[in-house]
Amino acid sequence: MAEQVYRYLEPSALTLDDGGADLTLATSGGRDQAGAVEHPHIFDGFLGHAEQMATALLVVARVARTRFYVPPGMLAAILRAADPVVTSNGDRLRFESFSACAGVYARLDALPGALDGPALSTGTTNVDVNPPLREALARVGSGQSMHLAVGRDVTVTTADAAVTEEKVPLPDRWLKGFAEVQIAGSGMAPVLEVGPAEARRFLRSLPRPSGARSAPLWAVPAGRGLRLTASPGPDAVCVAGSERLRVLEPLLRFATSLRGYAPAEADPGRPAASLWELTLDDARMVVTLSPEVSRGFSGEGGVLRDLADPHSAGDADVVAALLAYEARIDVLALAAATGLAPERVLRALGRLGAAGRVGYDAAEGAYFHRELPYDPELLEAMHPRLVDARALAESGAVIADGDRFRVRSGDVVYVVRPTATGYRCTCPWFGKHRDDRGPCKHVLAVEQAVRG
Repeated sequence: MAEQVYRYLEPSALTLDDGGADLTLATSGGRDQAGAVEHPHIFDGFLGHAEQMATALLVVARVARTRFYVPPGMLAAILRAADPVVTSNGDRLRFESFSACAGVYARLDALPGALDGPALSTGTTNVDVNPPLREALARVGSGQSMHLAVGRDVTVTTADAAVTEEKVPLPDRWLKGFAEVQIAGSGMAPVLEVGPAEARRFLRSLPRPSGARSAPLWAVPAGRGLRLTASPGPDAVCVAGSERLRVLEPLLRFATSLRGYAPAEADPGRPAASLWELTLDDARMVVTLSPEVSRGFSGEGGVLRDLADPHSAGDADVVAALLAYEARIDVLALAAATGLAPERVLRALGRLGAAGRVGYDAAEGAYFHRELPYDPELLEAMHPRLVDARALAESGAVIADGDRFRVRSGDVVYVVRPTATGYRCTCPWFGKHRDDRGPCKHVLAVEQAVRG
């Protein structure tokens, strides 16, 4: 289990007075445009729509400290929640968090209209969101102004200032979840959109928790609004564990629209990930749900082919050298600058996403640059299917047999056959999940053997 160490110069704090709020978010580690920094200072200015933004920050913080699913027979570990991550892309700030169960991702985008000017610096860092700060954020009212400082100039701190240090165990599934959620988002398309009144009606009608094994539901159009059904149609978005979507409720009074995204190539009737985007004043709140409450993003396997590609590691290094915290990464411009085909740039971005170095903004239809606290050396080891596939391919376990392949795994031989859309395998894993959780290790082994 990886361990994230937070070292804050002081706790984050919010000061309220009659005219406004002064919010200082303490930072710990990360990078800015100059490189690695212990305490990045990336923004200092006014943040518009103070009450709305304070509420949205509380939503991000709530997701970070919530475990929406606990496996039967297992007590939830009482751990300090991982702190949210904030990225400055120059013209906007993005606050991100992931639930402890790896099934819910939240991101608040404070767009250019919400900031009184460009950021001091681009970069990514963890920020402290402690209980007293959450209590203070809840008291921010309408009509107030909010001054926001993400970090502070360390030269103004005293030499003997105490550093607050806390260690947080980060399970592999939390780290892999961040990687998988951007892969899921990049394959989605907008399906549903409703106005503020219909958004409030829909979210407030969502059923309360009924157990992780409850049947999946889908949101479908109903007049000008939305309704839930157990029988999805062509314009449907899966709502797995609808109670998880209720994290958006505190923001309903600020919402101008709600948009639902579904995988562009979803298998009708099978649970699928979904992305929900609540449009606010000069901001967006995004919540992405895993396909099932008991199924976190960490096991989806969307990044496996990008990691398995023999060119992706080198291509990722070339692409990464050109990234500069862009809010929208231009794939064609990167292809021209690197001499790589656009498909190879996309695969390199997939690998960088697996390392926490890019995210995906569905509203913009583009990747964005950020950095998360991953150890690149541990990246492939976090994916046992990939490790097993490499071992099979390298041991000669893959044998061509006409237009199909036989793969010996232990004492069993599985048959992998090509299809119009990829490969099929006779193993139990493929029979259960098909290809909607990434390839099985036998298909991955065949793909590696074919590439040589």
